[in-house]
Amino acid sequence: MTDLRESPSGHTTESAAPALEAVGLGRRYKRGWALRDCSFRLPAGRICALVGPNGAGKTTLLSLAAGLLEPSTGTVRLGGHPARSAEARRHTAFLSQEKALYPRFRVSEILRMGRELNPTWHQETAERIISAGNVPMDARVGTLSGGQRTRVAFALALGKRPRLLLLDEPMADLDPLVRRQMMDTLMAEAVQHGSTVVMSSHLVSELEGVCDFLVLIGSGTVRLAGDVDELIRAHRMVSGPDTEAERLANLPGQVTVESRSAGGRTTALIRPRGPLPAETEPTLPSLEELLLAHLRTDDAAPLITSTARPGSRHEVTA
Repeated sequence: MTDLRESPSGHTTESAAPALEAVGLGRRYKRGWALRDCSFRLPAGRICALVGPNGAGKTTLLSLAAGLLEPSTGTVRLGGHPARSAEARRHTAFLSQEKALYPRFRVSEILRMGRELNPTWHQETAERIISAGNVPMDARVGTLSGGQRTRVAFALALGKRPRLLLLDEPMADLDPLVRRQMMDTLMAEAVQHGSTVVMSSHLVSELEGVCDFLVLIGSGTVRLAGDVDELIRAHRMVSGPDTEAERLANLPGQVTVESRSAGGRTTALIRPRGPLPAETEPTLPSLEELLLAHLRTDDAAPLITSTARPGSRHEVTA
């Protein structure tokens, strides 16, 4: 499959390799598997939400993609290059919740470090992000507020002009207003430069309307992966009085992801395998309804759409 992406000059270019492709990816620690048999592909130029409960394997996946960890099994490639290769590192930025910055460095020194370490560095982008938050360039990082440190971290990441930006909940400690400001900045930069973004977050409201691709991880494996619209269209919500709970949870020929009762009514999330009875009045779920149902359910069959299904050209280690 060939992906189309827009270059900074506004021209459309082709990139045969996906921004990120995991095949049979796994990481095992002494306590057990944090991630196992993880396989999906993310086309270039997409904004991807990485969702899952605590301990599901999201941070492990991002750390493997960033080259900070070595896989126990499988492969992960960025733009067609192994994640730990120099080419992949050159075009990838990783930002974690901890935002590892040198507290004794001044903001100007942090930007100078970014400039000297990254051949693709764009000083104007970094300075624009800093100035938008009224962060003094001569202030030491250790004296800044949490929101200001986050802005410096984003300036360092986006100043690199990465093709792939990996975000492991870096805005979790910010108030709603600053989160929105940073999200707007992130989206504007990604759209302008055709960057691919993978964003881990627990806030569904933050993801809806922003992300066009979804990867949901549960118990260390991929449960959902693909275009948000395609995944939503693959499901239906049906509801009825509690007296019909048993029937709604076991509709003939359908796959029930979850069935819940509240306020005298039963609502079920269905993955249709044929026509649904008209009396069930099926509707498309919202992204929030889709995610919450799958997060509450451990035994639903995985769904990887054709867009997210990895190719077989890369060898998988055993």
